[in-house]
Amino acid sequence: MKVSKGEIFERVFINEEVNLQIDQEADSQVKIHVINASFAITVNQLGEGCKTEIYALENLHGSDSVTAETHVTHAVGGGSSNQLIKFVLSDNSRGRFIGDLKIAPDAQQTEAHQTNRNLLLSDTAEMRTQPQLEIYADDVKATHGASTGQLDESALFYMQQRGIDKQKARQLLVNAFMKEIIETISDEQIKTNCLTFFEEEI
Repeated sequence: MKVSKGEIFERVFINEEVNLQIDQEADSQVKIHVINASFAITVNQLGEGCKTEIYALENLHGSDSVTAETHVTHAVGGGSSNQLIKFVLSDNSRGRFIGDLKIAPDAQQTEAHQTNRNLLLSDTAEMRTQPQLEIYADDVKATHGASTGQLDESALFYMQQRGIDKQKARQLLVNAFMKEIIETISDEQIKTNCLTFFEEEI
């Protein structure tokens, strides 16, 4: 699909598999959220001054398996992109992130960020992450990073020392991890529904 010059495209996908290819014209804005679903999103910034945001939250249980795939290309300069992909994995769930961020030689004065953060809540959950950053321009700001870990035991201990039981402390930490994604949703009703759903699910 094409997002025309100056157009704003914003969408939240919940429990819905997503396969999107988007070409952005100058000064257009794309903001996509994916909640609890596999997805493949390709975005090509073909005009100057584009803004792209991709956020995803995968809260997996049992034998759930989800693949999150992003391909963002800055073909021209003056644009920005931000990707934040988070997985919370319990039981025997499996997650995979494939991230491809490219900045072309003509895409000067681009700012691009790609981040994948993963939280393992069991010893049998598994996460694979494959971030890739290709930069062919000199005047850019670009970062990418990936981290996978467990709940902070010192934080759990600290909260228990202050009278919060372990299960509640665990819930608070997981909620805080997920909330960063949910807070970026513009629609207040959808945001509230997501916060309530995940608080009840943990």
